[in-house]
Amino acid sequence: MSAWEGLLIRKLRERDEKAFREIVERYRDTVYNLTYRMLGNREEAEDVSQEVFITVFKSIESFRGDSKFSTWLYRIAVNHCKNRIKYLSRRHDRDQSEYDEEVEGDQAAGAATAPTPIPRPDKQLEGVELEQIMQRCIAALDEEHRLVVVLRDVEDLSYEEICAITSLPVGTVKSRLHRARLALKKMMLEHM
Repeated sequence: MSAWEGLLIRKLRERDEKAFREIVERYRDTVYNLTYRMLGNREEAEDVSQEVFITVFKSIESFRGDSKFSTWLYRIAVNHCKNRIKYLSRRHDRDQSEYDEEVEGDQAAGAATAPTPIPRPDKQLEGVELEQIMQRCIAALDEEHRLVVVLRDVEDLSYEEICAITSLPVGTVKSRLHRARLALKKMMLEHM
């Protein structure tokens, strides 16, 4: 843990709102990206992201410092996502078409603000379509496989960090990741 994080955590334990705002500012995008990839719905991801930071504020005393703060934060986010997935599956409230619309909107917004030269329209369309297919395939994975793919291949976390977040042995993480990648490859080939 860096000295900066240590200071923020100490201040947060003292209920310093400025420290809380700094932590939210620093990790907001990371938490949102993880929750969005896990849930596939913008509104649900925003709600869960807020819940994650509320949990951090309320339970900062439980952070022992055995791991990096970001690892502890990821674990909270993953647990909130798992709980929301269970809740939504009970309510049958996961609408895939909304997920597709959000991916299209995100792609259009990203393309409009990119400082790089605009690719040929046909290549740009292929990229958008490939991203949509990949997002649908990730969303179609079962929860345990989607989790390891998002943490390793999307968030680029190390195996050790994933083990700390999921409380799984490294061998289990590697085997789930292998099976998830095979399933993704199969689904991608079916869609192409």
